[in-house]
Amino acid sequence: MAGTSVRPTGARAVWSRDFALFFTARAVARLGDTMLPVALAAGLLQHGYGAGAVGLAMAATAAAFAGLVVFGGVLADRFSTRKLMIGADLVRLGTQALAAVLFYSGHVVLWQICAIGFANGVAGAVFQPGVASTVPRLASDVQGANGAIRVAESAAQLAGPAAAGLLVGFASPGGVFAAHAATYAFSALCLLLLRLPPLAPGSRPASSGRGSGGKAFRADLVEGWREFRSRPWLWSVIAVWCVYMIAVWGPTVPLVATEVVQEHGPRAYGLVNSALGAGTVVGGLLALRLRPRRMLRAGAVGLVGFAAFPASVGAGLGLPAMAAGAAVAGAGMSFWGVMWATSVQTQVPPDVLNRIHAYDVAGSLAMMPVGQALAGPAASVLGADHVLLLSGATSFAVCAALLLIPAVRGLVRVEAATGPSGAPAPTEPPSRTQKC
Repeated sequence: MAGTSVRPTGARAVWSRDFALFFTARAVARLGDTMLPVALAAGLLQHGYGAGAVGLAMAATAAAFAGLVVFGGVLADRFSTRKLMIGADLVRLGTQALAAVLFYSGHVVLWQICAIGFANGVAGAVFQPGVASTVPRLASDVQGANGAIRVAESAAQLAGPAAAGLLVGFASPGGVFAAHAATYAFSALCLLLLRLPPLAPGSRPASSGRGSGGKAFRADLVEGWREFRSRPWLWSVIAVWCVYMIAVWGPTVPLVATEVVQEHGPRAYGLVNSALGAGTVVGGLLALRLRPRRMLRAGAVGLVGFAAFPASVGAGLGLPAMAAGAAVAGAGMSFWGVMWATSVQTQVPPDVLNRIHAYDVAGSLAMMPVGQALAGPAASVLGADHVLLLSGATSFAVCAALLLIPAVRGLVRVEAATGPSGAPAPTEPPSRTQKC
């Protein structure tokens, strides 16, 4: 990649006691989250519900998260992110423990499971925005920290479904929910032991000097939107990403599952998924090593690799080729993810970072259900293989669009400055009138 350099020998360290605690909390919580779909599917099917009920239970969580994460961003900028994350973990500890009791007792009612899922989504919406500002406060090497977390989460993605399958086989779906609750307890404990360094001089919580009423909350919400809109590189990526969710990611997930299972069986689909997970680990490791000056440009080039996933399945290639395509796709997506997260965390000032991250998450997820909903009708009209080939072609077009936007391809990396105690002090963003 042009303009990419290998990590310098004297690069600032990522690891510290506090970052290790945060890293462990994220990895363990991710392990539990990847176990949940297996537990929901197995548990609801065992109690006489169908695939529609499983989808409804998952949608309850996704809808609450996507609908409320922007408000969670305002809360994270107004209050202690650490306390909010601990509280969110404790709420999910309680809800998943309740789900375990319901499944163990055999008293499983769909609306109750959906209500639990909705509560989990609300807690996730409160938790997630604080992640953005926590990473640069704990590590001066923000890219290295994001790369390490991505590798851990990818490894958890590989291990979680397998662990859930074993627990369902040897215990019951209730056992998976109990284990999931335990991961939130462990995450909360790690965050409780965590000591965040003070905010950089000049940073202030969003609530400073504004009171705590509804008008102040709305003002913070509006300010976050104004800050979001003032950065062309930020909102343009989200706009392009909406197309990506509708035309690439949304249809790829359900149609790849359908095509591979029908043609090669469920074990083959498991292998392809494992290859995708292994690729994400590789992408995270590459992001730990490579230091491009223009991070979004490099990330967009890496993201080109995702086209290999839907295209290899749509073309009807053999299982080894599909697994290889999945691995390349995972590496590209993971590398882009680290470049994007690091750009947001280092380019945006800390007093609005959580809100902007929340707008980022909401915008990125908003169109995914649309793409998933349209996948079936599109496959009925065009054929699943043609839709997947079209998704592969659109993936190239999306990457080209990202590279054609001057604010995106020209954005220069910003390194976090190290404060007196070794804690990172986020730098000021480039002037809004400065050419990216």
